[in-house]
Amino acid sequence: MTFVVTENCIKCKYMDCVEVCPVDCFHEGPNFLTIDPEECIDCTLCEPECPAEAIYPEDDLPEGQENFIEINAELSLIWPVITEAKAPPEDAAEWDGKPDKLKLLER
Repeated sequence: MTFVVTENCIKCKYMDCVEVCPVDCFHEGPNFLTIDPEECIDCTLCEPECPAEAIYPEDDLPEGQENFIEINAELSLIWPVITEAKAPPEDAAEWDGKPDKLKLLER
């Protein structure tokens, strides 16, 4: 099993999760982070660190978020690995919890 970054990360992009990952499985895009399912070791360290509550175990995704399994796998192949946290976008708090952000995902 792997962990999956879901829709609430879009435009929030908090990076607390990156700092605790022991295998550097996070990848950074313009306004979203992904977890590489091939690298994730299911250590569970990232999930509680996400202030936006956007990370879930693959087998426990909220309803309607299942497509993020494929999105994480696809984008982690093309986005660079990130190993150190950066500051979130200035308006991250404004986007936290807003619905229907998938259309805003920048690839």
